[in-house]
Amino acid sequence: MSVQACADLVARGDPRRFRAAMAAPLAAREVLLPLYAFNIEVSRAPWVTQEPMIAEMRLQWWRDALEEISDGRARRHEVVDALGFLDAQGAATLDQVIAARRWDIYKDPFEDEAAFSQYLQRTSGGLIDTALRALGGTPTPATDAIGYAAGLARYLVAVPALEARGRVPLLDGRAAAISSLAQDALRAWPGRIDVAMPAQAALFEVAGAKAILKRAVADPLAVAEGRLDLPPGREKLSLLAAAFLRRL
Repeated sequence: MSVQACADLVARGDPRRFRAAMAAPLAAREVLLPLYAFNIEVSRAPWVTQEPMIAEMRLQWWRDALEEISDGRARRHEVVDALGFLDAQGAATLDQVIAARRWDIYKDPFEDEAAFSQYLQRTSGGLIDTALRALGGTPTPATDAIGYAAGLARYLVAVPALEARGRVPLLDGRAAAISSLAQDALRAWPGRIDVAMPAQAALFEVAGAKAILKRAVADPLAVAEGRLDLPPGREKLSLLAAAFLRRL
């Protein structure tokens, strides 16, 4: 029942990752859906209150829950129950996801490019790394590059919403800088990824990211204007290519 509760949460809160999970083998869904549900709970924690201390407490609740999973004693919660497959390394990686989300609580800009890259690598790449390991795979520099690039694509789509909430999402919001940022991520995107099923299902969620980055390179003004995201039909085609043709 806890996995079904996670599925319901992901279907409502992150439809793209839900579609990616449903394209995966049945056994893989029991890993992916709880991880994606965890990500929803953690990513929205900084936004449900205007009080930074309360937001910090919400994130700390999840850090404590992960520590308890590592110690073999999990608190009763439908998402925590479904994360019982995590080992100590997986819990530690997800703890870094939570730590990175503290940036979302405050309105300060990123300190520098390294801080921005670390945020993307931990929030996006950390989720993929955990899924890969839980499904029997091993993170590599290639999967790390994809995790960062997919995180950047999602982040650029979210820029208008972040600005509307008073955040300073980009170190340099000029069109040329955005285009260069997306181009660098595309250059690092590996040509071939040797990940066998079921672990490859951890990468289905990046479907469409490369197309979004290409749009950002060609039309960087689309970021601020909220036109960057793919149409639903195009995103579904990218997922089909990832799931059945193994093309990311």
